[in-house]
Amino acid sequence: MKRLLACLLLLAPLLGLAQPRSIPPAPDRHPDEGIGPFDRLIIRGATLIDGTGAPPIGPVDIVIEKNRIKEIVRVGHPGVPIREERRPKDATYELDAHGMYVLPGFVDMHAHIGGVAQGTPAEYVFKLWMAHGITTIRDPGSGNGLEWTLEHKRRSAENRIVAPRIYAYVRFGQGAKEPLITPEAARRWVRQVAQQGADGLKLGALPPEIMAATIDEARKLGLRTAAHLDQMGVARMDALDAARLGLTTLEHWYGLPEALFVDRTVQDFPVDYNYQNEQHRFGQAGRLWLQAAPPGSEKWNAVMEEFLKLDFTFCPTLTIYEASRDLMRAMRAEWHDRYTLPSLWKFYQPNREAHGSYWFYWTTADEIAWKRNYQRWMQWLNEYKNRGGRVVTGSDAGFIFKLYGFAYIRELELLQEAGFHPLEVIRSATLYGAEALGNPEVGQVAPGKLADLVIVAENPLENFKVLYGTGWIRVNERNEVERTRGILYVIKDGIIYDAKQLLADVARMVEEARRRETETSQQP
Repeated sequence: MKRLLACLLLLAPLLGLAQPRSIPPAPDRHPDEGIGPFDRLIIRGATLIDGTGAPPIGPVDIVIEKNRIKEIVRVGHPGVPIREERRPKDATYELDAHGMYVLPGFVDMHAHIGGVAQGTPAEYVFKLWMAHGITTIRDPGSGNGLEWTLEHKRRSAENRIVAPRIYAYVRFGQGAKEPLITPEAARRWVRQVAQQGADGLKLGALPPEIMAATIDEARKLGLRTAAHLDQMGVARMDALDAARLGLTTLEHWYGLPEALFVDRTVQDFPVDYNYQNEQHRFGQAGRLWLQAAPPGSEKWNAVMEEFLKLDFTFCPTLTIYEASRDLMRAMRAEWHDRYTLPSLWKFYQPNREAHGSYWFYWTTADEIAWKRNYQRWMQWLNEYKNRGGRVVTGSDAGFIFKLYGFAYIRELELLQEAGFHPLEVIRSATLYGAEALGNPEVGQVAPGKLADLVIVAENPLENFKVLYGTGWIRVNERNEVERTRGILYVIKDGIIYDAKQLLADVARMVEEARRRETETSQQP
């Protein structure tokens, strides 16, 4: 019966079956959750990282009127007293940010709001994101149903809930009224979800004629598209094929190595490979990049140049596969102890019938293969960025031992490992994400933009680890071990949220859930 259910879930989009069940909705925002917006909020004395790639500058005062940035005023120089006569006046509320850093709100371009299988209420997910500075998310698939996601998008836009801005992409075929087996049927479905209010589409490896019709209709209607080109269809539609049709972003990297093949047309699958066996699927995925054309080769350069001409966007989600190269690291991350719900922890455990739980017998050789896979993958991303391409940040949390919010900060670290300067990482996390969504009002700290900001106690460019909700360990001048303070405030639409309070709310939810559980969250 379980296998039958799994098959039906996989086929549901094409068969036009019922919408998935949804997680508990987010509660209305309480009066003590966030303060503002104010007629004239002034953030005093901060060092600004504006998201464009420009270096930090400060001290500055940032004036926010209602939900928009009014002006940014340079009020002095480092190491000397601030010139009070330069400071903007008439604040209705002031936030002292002397010695702190202000950044644009982060954009998570691959942010599933969780699902019934994970047992994660919307409040839990949203507060983890907000506490880590994520003020805008793209839900690639609307796994709780498009109507559910659009309702939360509306409530977030009205600031009735504590949640990031939401972009609702819908998985191909979700809610279809007919089997989508012809181009005409695919076009009708695209028109249907556009009329419902979807912001974009999440596509899999579709038959070429269906993919072409879907992307074409989406472009006509102003919908953006994202694709996970899985192994079941990538032999007929790789990443470059889809980009030529007008695909907006590639999720993860599936389909990209295949576009770089020179001496083969399909991956070197073992003869006993079965895609439904997830250790086969992910184990062999970790051996794929080394089957593609090497860096600097004629094929490598030609494919990259064509992606650049197409102004294509890559959303790599490096963080979500990290357990593949170091299972122990991901499995024992310290934040699981306080912030991972028991239901989510159970979802992560090895299970032949659960997606992303492929640790049937993960080996040293598997981890080594994935380490090499990352080296080549990161080399592509860094070179693409260096040649003018757009790389954005997404986490895909809720799977493979990756926790909402925390996984996003790890993505920043991994982009730095790939060769990105920390300022380039922040640009990918802010401005480039906003560009990929087509929203010029977020992703940058500048006059006229929406007031979505992150205020951090320490310099994140020096150490991205200070952005984790758990902070980071250091030894102070008294030779005592202490934790960094990290993100103190997150501002969305001019409303100031206490990041530590959001995390305390999450910890309370986890503790309450554990009291109800008869089993403890232990290693198998």
